[in-house]
Amino acid sequence: MKSSSRLNLFDLSMIVVSLVIGMGIFRTPVNVAKQAGSADMFFLAWIVGGLIALCGALTYAEIGSRYPVTGGYYKIFSYCYHPSIAFAINCIILVSNAASLAGVALIGSEYLANVFFKGSSGDLSFIKRIISTAAVIIFYGVNLLGLKMSSRTQNVLTVIKIGLVLFLISTLFIGDYATPLTPAAAAEPGLMTTLKAFGACLVAVSFTYGGYQQTINFGGEVKNPSKILPKGIFFGIAIIMLLYITINYTYYKVIGFENLKGAQSIAAILAGKLFGEKGFTILSVLLFLSVLAYVNVLLMSNPRVMYAMSDEGVLPAVFKKVTLKRNVIVVSLSAFAALCLITLWYGETFDKILDHTIFLDSIGMATSTATIFILRKRGVGEDVKDSYRMKLFPLLPLIFIAAYIFLATSIAINTPKAAWVSTLVFAVFFALYFVLRAFRKSSQPN
Repeated sequence: MKSSSRLNLFDLSMIVVSLVIGMGIFRTPVNVAKQAGSADMFFLAWIVGGLIALCGALTYAEIGSRYPVTGGYYKIFSYCYHPSIAFAINCIILVSNAASLAGVALIGSEYLANVFFKGSSGDLSFIKRIISTAAVIIFYGVNLLGLKMSSRTQNVLTVIKIGLVLFLISTLFIGDYATPLTPAAAAEPGLMTTLKAFGACLVAVSFTYGGYQQTINFGGEVKNPSKILPKGIFFGIAIIMLLYITINYTYYKVIGFENLKGAQSIAAILAGKLFGEKGFTILSVLLFLSVLAYVNVLLMSNPRVMYAMSDEGVLPAVFKKVTLKRNVIVVSLSAFAALCLITLWYGETFDKILDHTIFLDSIGMATSTATIFILRKRGVGEDVKDSYRMKLFPLLPLIFIAAYIFLATSIAINTPKAAWVSTLVFAVFFALYFVLRAFRKSSQPN
């Protein structure tokens, strides 16, 4: 896919930040604190999770540099393994991303609805869906205006999102810290109990850091991708690590670790420290704008996966149709936007699917990272001048792969149903690939 509008380093870095920072960092720390039990394990999980993300970021940077194509997350599976695996994994990602977009949009609309309908005793579910639907339609329209417009919009929204996190971090400087509480005495946990707890922490942390791998979907639309793609991924993940570690320290100091375990609306607590009752209103507006950044970036990224599927003949050719004037993947964009809207209004079914795709996401991360070994062995990208080559190879990808195998194992132990269901969903999409291929062959003229 050739585009006259190309993403620069700042554009790509902002895309990385928006793909990663959704609503998780305003909710996940509570779950991590509960699982960790101690502040030491809490911070260890966030630091280790950040280092794992950095290993992954550097690996994906080289993958993207060696194989810079539109819909790269689909293409690397197809090229290195088989199109059926690429199809199955990416179909699950498309569905889970649509569900994720819908879920995050509904959370954001809840904050906004509570501002405009404060004191209302009625059910705001319909209002929240209307607000979320409007957000999807508006940013569908923005993306129809082309990559240049959507990336500029993304830059503005991401700066607001970073500003929100910095706004919350600023509560560190007012000195209103929580009084440390002494936890109830408990027996020293055994090694297996500790590992199980740490694994549960790392699952939540890793998926709060996740999303940056989708940046390689833009490989065909980046200026000088062999240089810009790795730099954008690295700078983006570096910003995220700094923000995540700092805001978790803020939660620890301002809310208190023991209080954090059972806290509700932790972002609102911090905002209240700064502005009192008005803090919630300010936070609600900023959170909604932060949500819009996530909505827009998923509408930017996921249609490129569908384009890649169509490019390989898995989906009908119409899915790679591009408008002449603005170079928009109009059918794929429309299809993904429609999937998001369906998810918004029939979310219960998709929520169940989303709950059971985390296990397969772990497998997908490990296997996609492993493609770096195949790309290197086949010499892909060796002829590209100044292309990125990570240092400490093969240590970094091996650390990342081992970490995600550990995560998948933790999920299988803690929630075996999720592992079985996600494997079954994968098998269904895997079989569907061959059904579609057989249908396509039978429909072709002899």
